[in-house]
Formats: sequence, C-alpha cells, structure tokens
Amino acid sequence: MHHLSSNISSTELDEEKIPEDCISNITVDNLIFTLHDSKLKVLLVKYNRGLATNKWGLIGHWVRSDENLEDAALRVVKKTTNVDNLYLDQLGAFGAVDRYPASRIITIVFYSLVRHEETNLISGENAFECEWFDVYDLPTLMFDHADILAAGLNYLKYKVRHEPIGFNLLPEKFTLLELQEIYEAILNKSLDKPNFRRKIQKMNLLINCKEKQKKVAHRAATLYRFDINVYEKLKEFGFTFEF
Repeated sequence: MHHLSSNISSTELDEEKIPEDCISNITVDNLIFTLHDSKLKVLLVKYNRGLATNKWGLIGHWVRSDENLEDAALRVVKKTTNVDNLYLDQLGAFGAVDRYPASRIITIVFYSLVRHEETNLISGENAFECEWFDVYDLPTLMFDHADILAAGLNYLKYKVRHEPIGFNLLPEKFTLLELQEIYEAILNKSLDKPNFRRKIQKMNLLINCKEKQKKVAHRAATLYRFDINVYEKLKEFGFTFEF
C-alpha cells in the first residue's frame, strides 16, 4: 500500500481549509488508468479526513485562481504518480446540486493513461492508502465517484475504437499480444487473435522492429513500434476499429 501526496479531494471541505490561491467551489478530479497484469486499473485513494474519511475515491485538488483546468489536472497526476510522459484529456464537468453534501462543488474530470512501470506513487498525509484497482472489481466509492468512473470507462471504450490512445499504455517496443491485451482490458472482452492482428495490420500503424523479445520463458515474439506519422494522422482524423 502507498500513501498519497498532499492532494486535497473535492470531498474534504468540512475539514480542509481551501488554499487562498484556489477557487472555492471548482475542483479537478482524475481518472488515472494503467495496464497491469493484463488488466485495466484505476488509481484510488482512501482519505483520512472530512466526510471522505475511510472512503475510497478519485484523486483531486482545488483549481488555483491563475491555473488552467488542464494544468491543474496535470499537476495532480504528475505529483501523485511521478510520471511526466502521459496522455491526458478532459472527460467533462460533474455538477449535480447534491453531489457533495456540505456545499455546492463543481468538479471537472480528466482521464489520463500512464505506463505502470513508470509510476512511483508519492507518499503524503491526506490519505490512508493509495492503490491500483481493477476497473471491473472496485470497492464502494464515495459520493458520485462511481458515476464518474462509469462515464469515464464508457468514454474510454469509445475512444479506443476511434483513436489510437491505447498505445499510451504500452512501452516503446511491444508485441502484438501486448497490444491486443490493451483492447481486451479496456473493452472487457476477449478478441479473436487472427482477426485482431489482421485489422491492426491493415491500419499500417505498426513498424516491425526486426527484434524479438528477450529473457522470456515462452517463444520470443516479434517487437513492434508505432509509426508516429500514421499515429498523428489517425489521432487527427480518427478511424473506426470494430471487432
């Protein structure tokens, strides 16, 4: 188990003094995803103060008065995971009147994709625990965080079918099986191996590195990397990748 850095959740109003340089009723919350043990996982914390005490939730913070929303989200993700190279995008705003019992708080939610081997969770004081959870096997989440996570997961399923964002979870060189595991983990379904590989190859997105895996117990598989030029075009114009 790890302890979280000094991030303040949007759920800690009753015992947390809002920093003077922050907006009093706007926060960012972060869906931080990674792939580990062939499963899509999200980073959650169990808070130790306020109405969130002993409850699991997303990682958030107040937005500073002179800070863009994306900058606030990046600050939180980088401080918590110690990862600089990541994919981050905005999911949307959640502002139901009763989403937080003590007062009216609007949160802007971002989702990010990080490579698990690059993460180094940073300890702090505001949470008992900080842990990766399988997105399909979660503890009870505080307030509206379960709704936020469900919305984020549905959007991620859409995105991987229309943009090559799943590559942000892979190392620079990867196998076709590792790539397939990304799609299976996000979509929560098994995919036919020959069909998946045929469709991936038709996209002309991969470059054969002319290398094999090293130090593996099974037969070494071919390593690939993505063609950055094709990747940028697909990211800009999109595609439809149905299974």
